[in-house]
Amino acid sequence: MKRGPKARPGTKWRTAAQERVYGRRLLEALRATAALGPRAVKEAADSALAFTARGRSRWSRAILLSPRRKARLLLSRRRARAAEAGGRLRGRLRVLRRLVPGCRKLSAGSLLEEAADYVAALEMQVKAMRALADALSAAPAAAAAAEPGSRGGV
Repeated sequence: MKRGPKARPGTKWRTAAQERVYGRRLLEALRATAALGPRAVKEAADSALAFTARGRSRWSRAILLSPRRKARLLLSRRRARAAEAGGRLRGRLRVLRRLVPGCRKLSAGSLLEEAADYVAALEMQVKAMRALADALSAAPAAAAAAEPGSRGGV
C-alpha cells in the first residue's frame, strides 16, 4: 500500500487536470505582470489560484474581491501576551483567521475546513511555480547551446 498525498473529499487541488488549468492561468498572469515587480507577480499568482478555485471557498472569494489585501502575519507583543493569557488554542485560531483570506469571522470548525483547502491550493501553487522555474531556467541553457558560435559547436 503506497503512502502519499491523496485528494481529500471536497478538494480538487491534487488532480492533474486542475494543476494544468492552474499552470496555464499562472503562466498567462506572470507574462502580463513580470515587468511590474515582485508584489504584482505575487498578486497575479494568488489571483490565478483563486480564479481556478472558481470562488467555491471563502479564501478564493476573498482574494478575488480584494486584490489589494495585506496579510498581517505577526502579532504585536500586546496581542501575543493576550493570546497566551486567553489560551493557546484561541490565540492560534486568531492567527489562522488572519492567514486564510476571508476567514476572520468563521467558527473554528469552518475555519479549519477552509484552511485545509487553502493549504492544498497553496501546495499546488508551489508545485506549479517550481515546474515553471525549472522550465525557465533550462530554456536559456538550451538556447545558448543551440547558438552557432557557442563553444560546443564548430
